[in-house]
Formats: sequence, structure tokens, C-alpha cells
Amino acid sequence: MAPRTEPPFRADHVGSLLRPKELLAARAAGAPNLREIEDEAIRDVVRMQEELGLRSATDGEFRRTSWHMDFIYGLGGITKTDEQIRVRMINAEGESAFTSAGLAITGKVELREPIFADAFEFLASCTTSATPKLTIPSPSMVHYRGGTAAIDRSVYPSVEEFWDDLSAAYAAEVSALYDVGCRYLQLDDTSLAYLNDPAERAAHSDADHLRYIRQINAAIADRPADMHVTTHMCRGNYRSSWAASGGYDFVAEALFGELAVDGFFCEFDDERSGGFAPLRFVPPGKQVVLGLVTTKNGRLEDPDTLKRRIDEAAQYVPLDQLCLSPQCGFSSTVEGNALTVEEERAKLRLIVQVAEDVWG
Repeated sequence: MAPRTEPPFRADHVGSLLRPKELLAARAAGAPNLREIEDEAIRDVVRMQEELGLRSATDGEFRRTSWHMDFIYGLGGITKTDEQIRVRMINAEGESAFTSAGLAITGKVELREPIFADAFEFLASCTTSATPKLTIPSPSMVHYRGGTAAIDRSVYPSVEEFWDDLSAAYAAEVSALYDVGCRYLQLDDTSLAYLNDPAERAAHSDADHLRYIRQINAAIADRPADMHVTTHMCRGNYRSSWAASGGYDFVAEALFGELAVDGFFCEFDDERSGGFAPLRFVPPGKQVVLGLVTTKNGRLEDPDTLKRRIDEAAQYVPLDQLCLSPQCGFSSTVEGNALTVEEERAKLRLIVQVAEDVWG
């Protein structure tokens, strides 16, 4: 089987990586040379990814506090509020919560300046063999985090105007990222996975996956042909905890059939993600990156078990349209999941080895 030379790659990963202890300490202490410490940590983590044989490399999201809020607050018209967003999280030990400042739409949503463009340019300067990949939250997350109630109706008497401006801001961001050399962009989206959970649908009654799909498509419609865009969907990832459960059945037909991305990163690391049957809606030409390796703990998966699961998925979508990755990032927030850097490295190495065995 021919190797993939374009993103997503046979062995890929979601984006965030465990922050080094030195970086965490410097951030906590408010070190005046934090930028230089981040730069050195990113050089090291890019080198690690390339040495493991990964074809894509990220900066580990080392400059961020969380996978999404840093970006969202960078959009014009969006204000950080004193209200706390609280997301109930669950793990094997019980319940916890992810909290962050709230948001409000207090002005016209716009891209005042490119977000993360400088971070991407630095990442690209560090790569030698890997394709630099940038991850940003999808447009859906702006709405899913605050809902329609977060929109000042004196600014947007019509919610349709909000959606138009949001997609336009994202389209401008996509264009700006292309101009600085980004050819692999990933839109991270928990809403499209959360809405498979009946409890989440009940709690977010104004969330609509069909609307979200249309808005993402509008944001990326004018991207150049050589810019590869994927989406990653998970059910929550905070300190080894999750927020939702349920297979992809509720969103699958519209998601796989209508979302105009090049590939789908889907978590399938345990029973919470359901079976592979929803993949039957994936059309020819689209890649599915199977998130079979968990980032929730450090236990290393059995390679033969991973190969059997890939074979199971291939009953619904051709093997040539499949790739392999972890189910989520290792550190979606600065705190990171409950495993070591050595365990993280072992999981990434395993993904590369299994991908070579399966696809060559």
C-alpha cells in the first residue's frame, strides 16, 4: 500500500503534549524570560517527534493554557467575563470539573490580527523532516461554550449575522495562516462528539450539529487546494477525565457526509466512543484517523490488539482511508494527563511502529 505523503499521515497525533517541568515552573513563577524557555522546550519537543518518525509535528501547544480558550479570547468582539464556565468531568476515581472564565459576545466578531501565526512560524522554523501542524478550536466552540445566551442582542439582533461574522473571522484566519506557510490545519471540536450524548443534547438545547457543520464549511470553503484541514473530535480531555459518552451515531451521516475537511480524527480508545459502524458514512477520498491509543493513562497498548481493531474499522471504510493516532492530546490544558513524558513517548513510538506494520 502506498505511503501517505499528505496530511493526515498514517501515524499522526492530535497536537498537545505534556509540558516539561521546567516550563511549568517558569510559567507558574511568571519568569521574565518565559518566551525563551518556551522556545527551547518547543525545539526539544519537535526534535522528539521527528526522532520517533512522526510525519507531522506540533509545538505541543506549549504557549497555551488550554486548547481552545486562548484562541477564542483572541477574536475581536469576544470578552472574557467573571462568570465561570464549569464542565463536569469524570474519570475512574470519580467526578471533577474543568473551569475557565466565561465569554460574552459584546461586539462584532472579527479577526483583528492573525491568531497563533507567530507561534506557527516559530514551529515551522524548528521542523526539518516533519510537516508543521497547527491546531485551533473550530468555530463551533465559540457557540458551544456560551450558547446563544452569550450573544449581546443589541450587537446582533439577528443570530444569523453572528454566524456570518464568525465564519468570516475564521476564513480570514485560515487565509492568514496560509500566508505564513501553514499547510496542515486542525480544527478541534468537542461539540460534534459531545452531542452524541443525550445528556449533552439536553443541556445544550440550542446546539445544532447541522449548523456547526455548515459554519465550519463556510470558514474553510476558500482555502487553497494545498492546505489540508482536518477536524479532531473527542468527549473531553482534562487531567485524564472526560465529559461525555456515546458513539458517533447521532452525528455520523451529516458529519462524515457533509463536513468538508480532508480527515477526521476520531477517538475510539474505549467503549465510551461506541463501535466503528458509523464510519460507513465516510465518503471516498476522506481519511479517518483512528484514535485507538489512549492518552488518559500510561499503560501501553498491545500492538496486535491495535491491528485487530484497525481490521475491524476496515470493514466499514477501506484500509487505505485509515490512519492511526492517540485518541486525544496528552495535555489539552496546561496541567496535562496522568502519565509521564516517557510513557507519552512510548505511545507515540508504538503508533509509528504499528502504522509501519499495517501500511508500510
